[in-house]
Amino acid sequence: MRRLLIRLPFVILIAAVSMVSVAPPAGAAQEYRVLQLNLCHSGVNTSCYNGAATIQEANAVIVAKQPQVVSLNEICRNDLPQLAAAMGNGFSTFAPARRPDGTPVRCTNGDEYGNGLIFRSTAVGAVTSGVYATQDSGSEKRVYVCAEFTDLIGCSTHLSTTGSVAMAQCKSAIAMLRDKALAGKPTFLAGDFNLKYAPLIGPNVQDCNASPFFRKGDGSVQHVFAANMGYARTETVGMRYTDHPALQVVLTR
Repeated sequence: MRRLLIRLPFVILIAAVSMVSVAPPAGAAQEYRVLQLNLCHSGVNTSCYNGAATIQEANAVIVAKQPQVVSLNEICRNDLPQLAAAMGNGFSTFAPARRPDGTPVRCTNGDEYGNGLIFRSTAVGAVTSGVYATQDSGSEKRVYVCAEFTDLIGCSTHLSTTGSVAMAQCKSAIAMLRDKALAGKPTFLAGDFNLKYAPLIGPNVQDCNASPFFRKGDGSVQHVFAANMGYARTETVGMRYTDHPALQVVLTR
């Protein structure tokens, strides 16, 4: 009993110190996790389309990774509410890709097809979207969608499969956001750029970067560009029901 009485205060002291050390210092940077998903969910590309299983898998990844925002490519408009619950039903927006005549591209189920953003925050952002000036000769005109808040601007995009066109679109997107970034606003641009980092053949995605942005990617065609935010780490998750991995870039603010 005497030994127990001698050691108990020491054990309590260690526990107290451990509890104190867990608390982050005042003003410490907080993680801001950007999750990028290309879900191949239009139904057109049957080689990677897997129907409801894709949405279920995406929801599982969202729950596991707990992002602050999800950037979505190759989705149908009605996929957004099916994914929003995993994000706490925060603010979301969508922009359809366009046909040459300006009408929306459609999924095989009739929904509009394009890109989206889902934020964990319920704050309402000012939404902008547009079609890139440079396009390839295909039937899908590539677009971007952005949401701007008082303390952040975030965008999602999906670029052309033609390398030179994708590079022009990438440079255009960075140029569009650069004034905001140079003014000090935290900014990110996420998506499937159809451009790789330092490939043996074809354009290098890094060539479309410009200060103050930095870029992090999945080792293939998905990337996140960010400015006025710190960088913590990059995480990838293999996905069974689409043809791209999940890419999460953990930023800090």
